[in-house]
Parts: sequence; C-alpha cells; structure tokens
Amino acid sequence: MKGVKSNSMDHLVPIIKVFGIEFDLAAIMMVVISSLVVFILARLAVRNLSVENPGKLQNFLEWVVEFVSSIIGMATDYKRGRVYLGLGLALIMYIFVSNMLGLPFGIVTEAHDNHIPVVLGQELIIRGEAPEHMAWLWWKSPTADMAMTMALALTVIGLSHIQGLRHNRKHYLKHYFQPWPFFLPINLIETAAKPLTLGLRLYGNIYAGEVMIGIILGMGWFGIPALIVWQGFSIFVGAIQAFVFTMLTMVYIGQASIHEEGH
Repeated sequence: MKGVKSNSMDHLVPIIKVFGIEFDLAAIMMVVISSLVVFILARLAVRNLSVENPGKLQNFLEWVVEFVSSIIGMATDYKRGRVYLGLGLALIMYIFVSNMLGLPFGIVTEAHDNHIPVVLGQELIIRGEAPEHMAWLWWKSPTADMAMTMALALTVIGLSHIQGLRHNRKHYLKHYFQPWPFFLPINLIETAAKPLTLGLRLYGNIYAGEVMIGIILGMGWFGIPALIVWQGFSIFVGAIQAFVFTMLTMVYIGQASIHEEGH
C-alpha cells in the first residue's frame, strides 16, 4: 500500500523518503494523535482525585482499571499478574482510541495541476504511473495500518518471551518439548503464529470497517441510514478488538512467565 492506492476510495498513502528510509506520514501522525488522546484522558481523570466526590472521568478510569484487573484475573493468577495492570490499561485504552479515530471523518488533500505536495522538504512518493486524480488520505485509524498492529503484536509477544526467560526460565523452555520432545517444531510454529494472528486480527477487522464506510459513503444520501448503523457496529467491533488484544496479551504473558503448581 506504500505510495499507491490505500483502499477502495482510491486514496494514496503520504510517504516520504529520508536517508533512504520510507516514512508513512499519516500513520506516524495518527499514532501520535492516539497517544496524545489517551494521555490527555488519563491526565484529566487523575487531575483532581477524590474519594468522596469523584468526577465522571475518574469514575470512568476506575471502571477501566477494574475491567482490566478482571481480564488479568481471567487470564492468569491475579496476585502474580497484577504487575501487568499498567500494560493492560495502556493497551486497551490506546487500541480502543485508535480504533475509533477513523470513524467520524477523514482528511484528504488533493493535488492541483498534478503538482505533488512537498512535506518537510521532501516530495511525496508516487510509485508506478501517477493516477489521473491524486488524493492523499491523512486521517485514518492507526490500527487500520498493518505495520502498526504488527508492531504492537511483536512488542507484546516479545515481552512475553522476555518475562518467561526472566521469571520462569525452566518451565518456559520446558514447554517447547511438551508433551513429547518431537513436538518441538509444532510448538515453534505455534509461537511464530502468535504475533501474526494477534496483529492481523486487529488490522483486518478495523481496515475492513473503514473500507465499508468508504463504500457506504459512495452511496450518497441513500447511504446515511446504513452509515449510522455501521458506525454503531464499528464502535462495538472496536471495543471487542481492544478487549481481545488485551486479553490475549495477558494470556500469553501469563503462560510464559507465571508457572502454576501442578501444571
């Protein structure tokens, strides 16, 4: 999708090359915006903490903390897994906000007289033959970008392996040879598949949702009722995907780093 059409709406991806490295400006911008939104929400929620008269944002954040705590309790032993509460809280809030950003609107810039825009002193890359009508999509859900979801997946899976080696080395290494040593290749394939399924599941659901929004918008006024319904469904899907990603993260970390007696 680099430098060519990004989805069914025939929008290009704004990419520049710096020192031979390509940067997707839209993806970088949306990741930063998602991070800022989460940080501002969390900061506002804890700005005026009160036990007797908590504000609405504080109540909301406390509910999210309790919800993530219950996820950890379902995934592994909570007493030993509660150290990952901060990780789970950051993941579920960041992924949910990222899933929502592409729903309300999109920001598109168009080229006039086939003039390719210059950003930060670098001309945007157009691979192959330039289309007759050039337009760049700048606003989208960060999780509708495979690079972003795979980076998240690889990070949390990598963390699970590191924690397994740090806190549970004997049983972590032993599980690759269970139930019998000749199962090692199968267990290695399973381990390699985890980041793929984790990242692609999130990407596929959010990207497909944004493609559907583009198709519905193409219906004009007749698509408004369907758009309203689909927006509501997309909020539900975004929340479910944030929950699933966080839950699986806690499961993988628990399996690797926390050994329960008798297992």
